[in-house]
Amino acid sequence: MHCNKLGVKAMTVYAFSTENFARPEQEVQYIFKLPKDFFELYMKELIENNVKICTIGHLEMAPKETQDIINSAIDKTKNNTGLKLCFAFIYGGRDEILEATKKLAMKVKAGELGVNEINETVFNDELMTKDLPEVDLMIRTSGEQRLSNFLLWQLAYAEFIFTDVLWPDFNENELDKAIWMYQNRDRRFGGLK
Repeated sequence: MHCNKLGVKAMTVYAFSTENFARPEQEVQYIFKLPKDFFELYMKELIENNVKICTIGHLEMAPKETQDIINSAIDKTKNNTGLKLCFAFIYGGRDEILEATKKLAMKVKAGELGVNEINETVFNDELMTKDLPEVDLMIRTSGEQRLSNFLLWQLAYAEFIFTDVLWPDFNENELDKAIWMYQNRDRRFGGLK
């Protein structure tokens, strides 16, 4: 809820990647149970703070119980207008780009779209994140300095902050530090100052 107080309009959390299925089965099953724990603990607070839950990825590949829990949270918050809290669940950036490309190819093949009509806006409209704002800041926790197939298209002009703090320990103070660092950067979007 701290994000709401800071005026953050959207936050996407990488909950489970398409590649995470390669992890040990016990770990995968543990991750699939986390949404239940999270929403049992925070749903009341999310609603009180006008947070809207959404997902990107392939939720349909999750166990039915996990799907039902997440879909229930989406339904309970569908009319909220505050922070969009988006869970990237069974998501992969390359997969998203391939899916968008296939959709556009089918439209071209069907004569609904000309090849020369395809631009960034048209492409973006086929992405899972089409209803989310542009990414300004990407925070990577746990000391890792890689994207791990996360929002590959969307991170083109985002600022990156890498921290050694583990995700469970990333608290309001850590978020404040990251936003302060972001606010003190000179964003050029590929141009010169």
